Amino acid sequence: MLFTEADLFECCASRRWVKAVAGRRYRDLTELREAGAAALDDLDWPDVEEALAAHPRIGDRVGGWSRAEQSGMDGAAPDVRAALIEGNRAYEDRFGHVFLICATGRTAAEMLGDLRDRLGNDAEAERAVVRRELAKIVDLRLTRLAGERRS
Repeated sequence: MLFTEADLFECCASRRWVKAVAGRRYRDLTELREAGAAALDDLDWPDVEEALAAHPRIGDRVGGWSRAEQSGMDGAAPDVRAALIEGNRAYEDRFGHVFLICATGRTAAEMLGDLRDRLGNDAEAERAVVRRELAKIVDLRLTRLAGERRS
């Protein structure tokens, strides 16, 4: 499997991550996922922030892969949507970047609960959570990308 930088940018919008993963042929999905994870581990915080800048807010009307990933927002009650909007603002004011969560398989209420819990984190603890969530998202997207190639 060989992927272009544009393909990989859809998985993670960190230019440093893309450069680390692009340009090599992967024998299988496992090798691709391992390379993606290793490249994420090597990112400095500004590289993570670059990736975060490409992620929409939870609850925004989105397209592409984010639409499927945020399907738990479908049918969310108006009060939950309003609380997510408010929570997103508070989170961004506190941490300076979008609230990132691997939304796949999560309901709006679950994501709201996590957002509220994570507002209590200090910056260092939250950065660790963000890295874990980004790793989950990237892994899912790499898996999806590889699956599209096999189709």
